[in-house]
Amino acid sequence: MTTLVAISGSLRKGSFNTALLRAALAMAPEGVTIEEGSIRGIPLYDADVEAADGIPEAVARLKEQVAGADGVILFTPEYNNGIPGVFKNAIDWMSRPSNDIPRVFGGKPFAITGASPGNFGTLLSQEAWLPTMRTLGTVPWFGAKLMVSRAGTVIQDGRIADEAIEKRLRDFVAGFAAFVTEYRR
Repeated sequence: MTTLVAISGSLRKGSFNTALLRAALAMAPEGVTIEEGSIRGIPLYDADVEAADGIPEAVARLKEQVAGADGVILFTPEYNNGIPGVFKNAIDWMSRPSNDIPRVFGGKPFAITGASPGNFGTLLSQEAWLPTMRTLGTVPWFGAKLMVSRAGTVIQDGRIADEAIEKRLRDFVAGFAAFVTEYRR
């Protein structure tokens, strides 16, 4: 059994990325489980807090979920042509202490997708994640790109309302799952 963790980089209740993630949960191919991870409750990174109190519970929970997974899918919004601060902050916390990076991230397949109300999807945000993924020692999957643009028209009431996007998401999930399964062999 292959286990993937899917993480949305948005905290918004009506998040297009969380809706995309939840649709993906139902698209897991046979032999694959997709679990939802959450960045909710992760405080702003502060080295003084880390030194005094250690890793916050919300961070520890997500770290262990990622460490135990065979692969991870990031569902990233795009804010001001880049990575959302809350999402990057969560990954930064998960990289602490730094000697834990190989256990949590090292050699782990990662896929990046996302939805945006704009015309270009999340192209710039997805590209902006690559230096971080490289630094953490992940294995980025480049088998397919999925950038959902005009998300307000294709995701309605928390569901994908566009058959073409639904098919592309299904193909994306299946492609990444196959990559992870083969990578684990």
